[in-house]
Amino acid sequence: MAKFTFNMPDVGEGVAEAEIVEWMVKVGDTVSEDQHLVDVMTDKATIDIESPVDGTVTEVAGEAGDVVAVGSMLLVVEVEGEDAPEAEEEAAPAPTPTPTPTPEPTPEPKAQPDPAEAPVEAAVEAPSGAKVLASPAVRQRACDLGIDLGEVKPASDGRVRHADLDQFLAYNAGAGFSPAGAKREDEAIKVIGLRKRIAANMSAAKRNIPHFTYVEECDVTDLEAMRSDLNSARGSKPKLTMMPLLITAFCKVLPSYPMINARFDDEAGVVTRHGSVHLGMATQTGNGLMVPVIRDAQSRNLWQLASEITRLAEAARDGSAKSEELSGSTLTLTSLGPLGGVATTPVINRPEVAIIGPNRIIERPMFVSDGMGGERIEKRKLMNISISCDHRVVDGYDAASFIQEVKTLIETPVLLLSD
Repeated sequence: MAKFTFNMPDVGEGVAEAEIVEWMVKVGDTVSEDQHLVDVMTDKATIDIESPVDGTVTEVAGEAGDVVAVGSMLLVVEVEGEDAPEAEEEAAPAPTPTPTPTPEPTPEPKAQPDPAEAPVEAAVEAPSGAKVLASPAVRQRACDLGIDLGEVKPASDGRVRHADLDQFLAYNAGAGFSPAGAKREDEAIKVIGLRKRIAANMSAAKRNIPHFTYVEECDVTDLEAMRSDLNSARGSKPKLTMMPLLITAFCKVLPSYPMINARFDDEAGVVTRHGSVHLGMATQTGNGLMVPVIRDAQSRNLWQLASEITRLAEAARDGSAKSEELSGSTLTLTSLGPLGGVATTPVINRPEVAIIGPNRIIERPMFVSDGMGGERIEKRKLMNISISCDHRVVDGYDAASFIQEVKTLIETPVLLLSD
């Protein structure tokens, strides 16, 4: 029997050392030529190292986390026959000549790398100023976690290993060093069906329509109080949300601003100003965003609007909405409810020329009249309304004027119920 010393091969230009990531074999295992022995990691990549011979493993260079210099012993294999294979020199060239062995009984000779590239190069200065021995992988991991290696106590020989980092993390679990979350595998999802249509429509809208967005703050304290009163006496009628009230306000103001309730055929160069308000209602479903349409919204009262909103939203989500209920809108309302944020810049539902986005209601202290010529501070409910318009059709002045008139109705809600 003879021993074959397999040295760490040259795994790439400029690579002087590699860290052991995981051993696939252990001392005593029988290995065959081309069998996967170990994974090592350089600063550039993780590499599989395969066996050049058949035999039995008698010695390995170290444990996971240890660093092995190119040309030094990686493992020793006992092979059949009295002479070790001569392939060792070709399989594992050392970066410098191997020194002559001394006569004393010592372990197998190891190639000595250039001192400038030896593992001691891993000694770096930590933020605390301490000199620390650690592999590139350990240094990178500590950096990612925001750990000063100078604060980590090595278990032995002065070199910080992954196990030392693990122990440090265990003792400092509440210090914010733990990863924010588990790593997940990447997923490639083909864009098909409704999501593909949404992508095409949104791309066409942003590509062809010069958008502008106007945002106004509205005091909805009195509107919310009126809604609460109406709901408390609704009987068998559907519960009112903010949506029917807003739609009613839009429908009352739109006759004065027909250019907002319009569709623009840019290929034909024709703008159609619609007399009826067919209001699109952007609705989030399990398959993506759908826009069911409330036909003739201007002809419906609050309770009819509430009922139709509920019916269409349910139909869109369960897939029972008919094609005619998902097309033909002349203006779209999009709302994220309590997730609505402070302001939004919604994308126009082409070929419409405007889209309105109410945002979430927040409470804030405001100066209000005290009825005696002065002011007092009072908690009020406020909501921003965003409108995005097609600047080819709608001027900024008209969009602002439209929202200002809507604001007047919202802040004086009794006007919503008057003819």
